[in-house]
Amino acid sequence: MGETSIVTMQAADRTTEELEGDGGRTIHLRIPAKAEYITLCRLALTGLGQLRAIPDDTMADLKLALTEAVSNSVRHAYGPAGDGSVDVVYELHPDRLGIEVVDDGEGFDPEAEPDNGVGEELSEGGLGIAIIRSIADEFELRSTPGERGSTLRFVKRLS
Repeated sequence: MGETSIVTMQAADRTTEELEGDGGRTIHLRIPAKAEYITLCRLALTGLGQLRAIPDDTMADLKLALTEAVSNSVRHAYGPAGDGSVDVVYELHPDRLGIEVVDDGEGFDPEAEPDNGVGEELSEGGLGIAIIRSIADEFELRSTPGERGSTLRFVKRLS
């Protein structure tokens, strides 16, 4: 028999005091930590793009940053078995979009250099955080080696 996975999505007009003043929208998506669910995160972002005018090039950048962030959680947080979930919170404001990716997997040292191996061909792996930093106007990464969970949050100004 096939494996059953659960995806949840929750919308709220206002979930924090910060959102109350500007008519912001928050969407919370929880996916299984499996690569095939990353597309759902991108689709939710595309749907949010229908609520505010987001230029195509900005949307492409946001999709790339989101894909990198969720891929990192899927690939590294829970190991090959992928026994866990990844939470993605989208905060859409009139002037900016914030995205937070949270997992409860293995913590890591955000300051450590990626281990791509000596002499290995440079690949996309290990560059995800650098890509997100270059796209985002604000960036925050919280994780600690030996502790559970990581949170990556980035914000892109829309105006």
